[in-house]
Amino acid sequence: MYRKPSPQLTIDDFILPFSGKLDPENRWVQLANIIPWDEYEKEYAHMFPSDRGNVAKPVRMALGTLIIQARCGYTDRETVQQITENPYLQWFIGLKEFQLTRPLTPVALVKFRKRFKKDRMAKINERIALAERAAKTSRKGSREERDDDQQGPNLPDADKEEKKTPADSDSEESKPNQGTLILDATCTPADIKYPTDLGLLNESREKLDEIIDTLHKAKGKATKRPRTYREKARKAYLSVSKQRSPRKKQLRKGIKQQLQYCKRNLRHVDQMLKEIPSGFEALSNRQVKLLETIRTVIEQQETMYKTKQHQIPDRIVNLYQDHVRPIVRGKASAKVEFGAKVAISIEKGFCRIEKLSWDAFNEAETLIDSVERYRARNGCYPEAVLADKIYRNRKNLAYCKNHNIRLSGPKLGRPSGDALKKVEKAIERMDAKMRNAVEGKFGEGKRKYGLDRVYAKLKETAECMISMQFFVMNLEHKLRVLFVQILKRYFQITDIGVFA
Repeated sequence: MYRKPSPQLTIDDFILPFSGKLDPENRWVQLANIIPWDEYEKEYAHMFPSDRGNVAKPVRMALGTLIIQARCGYTDRETVQQITENPYLQWFIGLKEFQLTRPLTPVALVKFRKRFKKDRMAKINERIALAERAAKTSRKGSREERDDDQQGPNLPDADKEEKKTPADSDSEESKPNQGTLILDATCTPADIKYPTDLGLLNESREKLDEIIDTLHKAKGKATKRPRTYREKARKAYLSVSKQRSPRKKQLRKGIKQQLQYCKRNLRHVDQMLKEIPSGFEALSNRQVKLLETIRTVIEQQETMYKTKQHQIPDRIVNLYQDHVRPIVRGKASAKVEFGAKVAISIEKGFCRIEKLSWDAFNEAETLIDSVERYRARNGCYPEAVLADKIYRNRKNLAYCKNHNIRLSGPKLGRPSGDALKKVEKAIERMDAKMRNAVEGKFGEGKRKYGLDRVYAKLKETAECMISMQFFVMNLEHKLRVLFVQILKRYFQITDIGVFA
């Protein structure tokens, strides 16, 4: 059930205890003023078609709470605590007056993240960029009208019409390439410990022991508990894991032992489930899902052990986050990262997620789709695409050449003996400087907004957190743009001696 809230009060109407009023120059007030809450309200209300049940929280409270968490890096509990103590945050999420009781619970943040999935966040993020473009267009139109008034206010209507709409205007298909598109990809690591085959099997064995204990209690204490040799298995695991650099034979022997213990425990679990009429009812939903994950882990580890390989499709690296996959990045700090891989594009300072996947993919495959989406937004192809060397394959080069797009980087094939011209060298240096913007965005997201470690455990909530962090970075960019525009209008003096 959803009930449309009353229109948001202005900052002067917000009721504070002991009188007083909020500062209109506060950062949360400025941030709230650039977010189109009413546009998000229409789509958010369609998620609750029923007229029964509890009334859902409004979109400003749901989205605003997630923005506060992503912007400040709080946990769920800390986010609720900060909102309870701060009147600016309470006004930001749409409350009419300051209240001492907490307006929501930490559990509500999990529900909010499930509602704002990555597709919905992409639409919300796109509206921020489109709103900035519309604002620029309106400012440009007002500036042209002001110039026309200064040049000749008494021009005939025919001359004005000829000045606005030239006869030789280009259509969308013949519109020349404009703008620059920057592409790159990164990994957003999940909050898991570094996985090893031996450690993963030992954890699976321990969880199977816990499931056996649960089923034994449901079966009755009069029956004898199956023997699992948990103490011997623990000693065998520690004898290998505590070594600084165990040999390959020792490591392989330890993996074989843990595999045998896991398979033995799994047979006991299957037998007890057959003997107990309501076996699965005795287990919690978490244990049922964990049991299926452990089965897959044992199958994968046994296959890798027999084939003497360390790679397998859809490899599970964590029991509770079975959607996380290893992403080979080739970085100096970590050659392999475990999390979601994100390919983004930057256009005029705004970030867009082009592809988000938990499986490894070649980011060069996203170039054509990213350029086509750019054309759908702007009505023309970009003049240049600034990307890494991995994007310069034959397919992408042929596509860019066909549409007269300059793709940054050296040419394919054997380098020519002639030295590059000074103009080409200058263009290459300029492309490298402009492409640093995407590296700066990655650094900003990982150092300030938590992209270096995503703490959400569910797949959809983790995707929401990643999308929310890029959305908050776009909001911060828009705030900086507005601040620069205010300074320009304040310090720029026109010919007639007034502030522009």
